[in-house]
Amino acid sequence: MVFQRISSKLSVCPQIATSDLPKIKAAGFKGIICNRPDGEGANQPSFAKIEKAAYEIGLAALYVPVQPGAASKKDVTSFRKALEDLESPVLAYCGSGMRSASLWSLLHER
Repeated sequence: MVFQRISSKLSVCPQIATSDLPKIKAAGFKGIICNRPDGEGANQPSFAKIEKAAYEIGLAALYVPVQPGAASKKDVTSFRKALEDLESPVLAYCGSGMRSASLWSLLHER
């Protein structure tokens, strides 16, 4: 699993599995944000499964699903709130990591 560091508080990556969570925690992440809607991919674990497994090992997990290529102002606001609510560093994931990185970019548009 490869994490792309976006800032000191955020990294992004493609879809994770419950088996990735111990590696995520060992890498120092304190929380995760899922930006991928449930059911988007055939082999994608549900957020509920990820959240339960994360909680069991002491990782916080928040669900901020965003449709590909359709991030709204509400999505960006929800992503900002999730970043504020979680202790950093945070790992955000989606299908490829691009949606999560785009949300961060939209937070910093001027």
